[in-house]
Amino acid sequence: MWPIKVPEHITQFIDKRFTLEELGAQANAAYKTISNGIPEVSVVMPAFNEEDNILPTLSSLAANKTKRVVEIIVVNNNSTDGTEALVKSTGVKCILESRQGITFARNSGLAVARGKYILNADADTIYPADWIEQMTSPLENAGISLTYGRFAFLPIAATGRGTYFIYEHVARFSRWINKIFKDEAVNVYGFNSGFRREQGIAVDGFDHPQGTNEDGWLALKLRNKGFGKLHLVTDIRALTWTTDRRIQIDGGLIKGSLKRISRVFGG
Repeated sequence: MWPIKVPEHITQFIDKRFTLEELGAQANAAYKTISNGIPEVSVVMPAFNEEDNILPTLSSLAANKTKRVVEIIVVNNNSTDGTEALVKSTGVKCILESRQGITFARNSGLAVARGKYILNADADTIYPADWIEQMTSPLENAGISLTYGRFAFLPIAATGRGTYFIYEHVARFSRWINKIFKDEAVNVYGFNSGFRREQGIAVDGFDHPQGTNEDGWLALKLRNKGFGKLHLVTDIRALTWTTDRRIQIDGGLIKGSLKRISRVFGG
């Protein structure tokens, strides 16, 4: 069942009762548990001026329950706020990428990652406790080259969760149209996907032609190279929760929806 309300296992990470220092300490303690050893999974996260979001995100990732050793890498893409200091308070590795842009940041993270598997994350998203395991396990199948997941919205503006509940069901239909009539790769998002590191490097990482997106293009390259099919993770335990700021940047829900509809039925 798709949730109409934000569940408690997600809201616990955005609870304003905790100070930044407390959040950092909690994330630090949890991260030591999952990062003890040689990493099998590398979670790579670009960040540009994310001091308002990144600690809850890192806390949720560090609290994941997995049998695998995990490293988290934050790529600081020229932040001018306190992003880097907050990341370091959690014990998570933070590297600098001075070339501005998401493609440069994701490629830099891929270059230093040590894990067999790469999971892509964003700094304004809360990840459920089973996300790492659910996104990684299918990649043990040689016939799968990339996993990608579903997501719901965390409202940060006037639009309520009930409205987004309806919107998300419409969006699921539009993604079905994409898969049937366009290409499944356009449904892949950089904040909720995974692949094998060696194969990602073999297709030149996130490099992509102008006018395309780095995440969907990587999926296309991996599949066309013969590394396997794309796999949608449908288990509700892997549902991520991301802020609606992209919709707000597009001018709000109505304008943002019209833009997305145009992309689906346009070209």
